Amino acid sequence: MNNHTKRFTGKADDYAKYRPGYPEQIIGFLEKKIGFDASKDIADIGCGTGILSRLFLNNGNLVFGVEPNQEMRDKSESLLGKFINFISVEGTAEETRLANNSVDIITAGQAFHWFDLKKTKKEFKRILRKDGDVVVVWNDRKNNTPVMKLMNGILKSLGHEHHEAEKDLMDKNLLGLFFEKEKIASTTFPNFQMLDLAGLRGRILSISYVPDKGEENKRIMKEVKDLFDRYNNGGMVKLEYTTRVYYGKLK
Repeated sequence: MNNHTKRFTGKADDYAKYRPGYPEQIIGFLEKKIGFDASKDIADIGCGTGILSRLFLNNGNLVFGVEPNQEMRDKSESLLGKFINFISVEGTAEETRLANNSVDIITAGQAFHWFDLKKTKKEFKRILRKDGDVVVVWNDRKNNTPVMKLMNGILKSLGHEHHEAEKDLMDKNLLGLFFEKEKIASTTFPNFQMLDLAGLRGRILSISYVPDKGEENKRIMKEVKDLFDRYNNGGMVKLEYTTRVYYGKLK
């Protein structure tokens, strides 16, 4: 198992509870742009706790949730077990363990930037049916309100955060390399969460590089409490995101 597949061990509960979901408008958008419908079979690669999978399961699609981290996979199986159209698979982007030409659409969320792009592209082409599509979706934190600026500042103090503009450019370069630049299309949707103090703490702790204990954890949690005390409205704070959707075919 590659090291990056272990990054979220110990964080599955917070990830499942406190990461933002994805706007339902994505379904209608894909219907218009790529002829998407409920008959399409989907491989959700790096599905984690199933946040993106749920969007398509609710639409009636068959979804293969491919996830290498056992703790995250167990959580998705627990949360999505009610869906008979969800099939959990222990696999990676580079080795999905799915059959040749077995899915119409491949989706990936926040996990995309961990993938080995060369090996992943070869694997995706193997499992996609003729004229299949790849859809990559993720939530970028905005930096447009006092709450978001302070939250982003807290995270940047840990030394792992890219500046938002640099991060965006980095992501687009990754996708350009993966899809070939002339083949990729994209759109955005606004997205947000309303969180109480426990939710805000959980949202921060769901991030792979935020420590779960120790002095750094104590410092971060104090700053989160100060943020909440200063900016909460009726016991809730609003976290704002831009949901980015990239889609294209692999040649």
